[in-house]
Amino acid sequence: METQKTALLAVSFGTSFHDTREKTIDQIENALAEAFPEAHLYRAWTSGMILKKIQKRDGIHIDNVKEAMERMIADGVTDLIVQPTHVINGIENDQMKEDVMAYASSLHSVSFGTPLLTTTEDNEETIRAVMKEWNLSQDEVLVFMGHGTTHYANTVYAALDYTFKDLGCKNVYMGTVEAYPSLESLLRQIHAYQPKKVHLAPFMIVAGDHASNDMSSEDPDSWKSQFEAEGFTVECHMKGLGEYRGIRDIFIRHAKEAAGIL
Repeated sequence: METQKTALLAVSFGTSFHDTREKTIDQIENALAEAFPEAHLYRAWTSGMILKKIQKRDGIHIDNVKEAMERMIADGVTDLIVQPTHVINGIENDQMKEDVMAYASSLHSVSFGTPLLTTTEDNEETIRAVMKEWNLSQDEVLVFMGHGTTHYANTVYAALDYTFKDLGCKNVYMGTVEAYPSLESLLRQIHAYQPKKVHLAPFMIVAGDHASNDMSSEDPDSWKSQFEAEGFTVECHMKGLGEYRGIRDIFIRHAKEAAGIL
């Protein structure tokens, strides 16, 4: 009789910034491993560009999803729980599922945990988890920078902006680098609020490339520079979502739901 071997595959976009990886992706994986002591934890990243960069720069190989699947099957894994650390159900998550399911016939079972923002409950729990660690005065605003995507799942960012305010966080705004809500939209709204200070923080799992360059750099096109050009005092916070304990707890819940534990 074949022995059952359960594995947990943590799938992340990845980052080439070691400091933020240690505080975010590594911490999420550690929390998942602790929550599933009987499962073997594996890692896969979905960004081919980042995987190539760290292989070339650091000589470090991290599996993509296909490589991780082949590794697990070779290791005798029979039952698989996949937990993405993706923020939304977008392009990366869709592709990850396709890549995993290409190997499903070699396993007894495959179950998928959902990304961070999947249900209305997730949205509200995410806001509470994040705002628990912020203490803003009424003359300050907090602006989160999400990634944004052409995928229809991008609508969650505007919904989140509305939900912040619906839950009483009137001075918290949600924007994206690559989609809507845009920086132009944020500037109009924040001018109307007239704060004394603007706090900028990434709404991404890691505080990596976008946080370092698009959000907080001295480049004239960065969010920091553009807010300052509009006359605002700006403070940047390089804290990825993976650093918030409450966010890690949501990923654990999603993985447990996938495993049928909750």
